[in-house]
Amino acid sequence: MEQKLLKCRDLVCGYGRRPSDNSIIKKIGFDIGEGESIAILGPNGCGKTTLLRALGGIIPYDGSVCVDGREIRDMKRKELASYVSSMTQLSGVYFSYTVKETVMQGRYLYCKNLFGTYDKRDIEVVDECIRNTGLEKIKDKQIGQLSGGQLQRVFLARTLAQETPILLLDEPTNHLDLKYQAELLDFLNVWKEKETMMSDGRRVRNTLIGVYHDINMALMVAEKFLLIKDGEILCFGNKEEAVTGENLKALYEIDVEAYMSERAKLWRKEE
Repeated sequence: MEQKLLKCRDLVCGYGRRPSDNSIIKKIGFDIGEGESIAILGPNGCGKTTLLRALGGIIPYDGSVCVDGREIRDMKRKELASYVSSMTQLSGVYFSYTVKETVMQGRYLYCKNLFGTYDKRDIEVVDECIRNTGLEKIKDKQIGQLSGGQLQRVFLARTLAQETPILLLDEPTNHLDLKYQAELLDFLNVWKEKETMMSDGRRVRNTLIGVYHDINMALMVAEKFLLIKDGEILCFGNKEEAVTGENLKALYEIDVEAYMSERAKLWRKEE
């Protein structure tokens, strides 16, 4: 039987003194295999971002979260960072780095010494990430001078520069205009078909886990869907199983199919 790349069992987490204090995620479990692309859907406040933070080892949790067969709370930070990279929502607090310096922070895992000296390979990876996210013309700008959409692309580039097989994205298309939304989705669909070389020489198929508000965006990039409501799993499965009118109505408490059909009429030309 193939070992799952990421396994959650009885996961409980929140922001109290202990994970079980006023928990937001309430004893959920699921498996994610290598090469899968997962979309996490749910209404505001349901726990999507909290779940993503627990999977990335950013917040403490009760239960179990295993990556490649190892409990992440028992892994050293650099070891976990070789498997999982996270792009969270913009915080609004930034230091005075240039775009390229910020993206280079994603290579810290690979630094050979305490002084953060980067080699030719690091520079090549960073330059490629800058190209892939359309940042070449502004790579020398201070990030404090950038728009929200530009910042979103900078932090995505930094996340990609970490070169991990598991990519956690929280609202990756937020703040992006239509052109960059389309380019980002195209890039992610290419990225998820590739592999990442681990330090021991193994190749691990890239695995994408993203939180999305826009269901259409999720459908364009994901093969499986994790529907969360009130910190619990409503449904987890492929598109045909999970993204049904009945499930979406239970999730969002609105007839999503009817809502989208009405909005689609705005684009139809009258005959």
